Amino acid sequence: MNHIIEHLISGDLDVTGRLVDASNATLYANCTFKNSTIPVIYKPVAGERPLWDFQDGNLAQREFAAYLISELGDFGVVPPTVLRDGPFGIGMVQQWIDIDENIDLAMFYREDNAQLRKMALFDAVVNNTDRKIGHLLPISKDLVHGCDHGVTFHEDDKLRTVLWQWADKDLTNVEIDQLERLEVAVQGESDQLLTLITEIEFASLLARINRLLSEKKYPSPSDEWPAVPWPPF
Repeated sequence: MNHIIEHLISGDLDVTGRLVDASNATLYANCTFKNSTIPVIYKPVAGERPLWDFQDGNLAQREFAAYLISELGDFGVVPPTVLRDGPFGIGMVQQWIDIDENIDLAMFYREDNAQLRKMALFDAVVNNTDRKIGHLLPISKDLVHGCDHGVTFHEDDKLRTVLWQWADKDLTNVEIDQLERLEVAVQGESDQLLTLITEIEFASLLARINRLLSEKKYPSPSDEWPAVPWPPF
């Protein structure tokens, strides 16, 4: 993984296209480093549209923070991601993931799949407000990544996801151990995380982890806000 991160940080970016369905500027690029080229997604801060409930010019930082939490918590659900300068300024650069086109996402997201369960727990930790079906990237049924983590870490509970299969289900001992390790790791990386999210959001992150450990259950949909993003795909 480290060699991919080095590649993303140090490589030359050549933008070749744009994902037109994305609400913010989402650019497809080639990243070349030491005579090796890999495809990437580049989301410059300059191309972000303002949102009423998130601070302006901060979605790329949240994407990078989500990657850090994925790594610190041993979730492994976010593709290698960095925050760096590029042709259109500072932005998020993430390794492009080729999915298994034979997997029908419209059916797959409903399954009781261990990789999706891991994603659901990760989303509960980062307070993901936009886990759509199309944000799932199944390399196979045994290895699933996720993308588009710009609207995460809000201080208020705003979990919106299509992955509610485990609502109110007990956490396993393995998941509890995982969250306990994450709680310690997050505190150890507070300096870096506080450059990406606010102090209140950082405190809320720790509070969510603590609540999961205290209740020992997956969260359930709230009746105070929409539980599923729209459109769901």
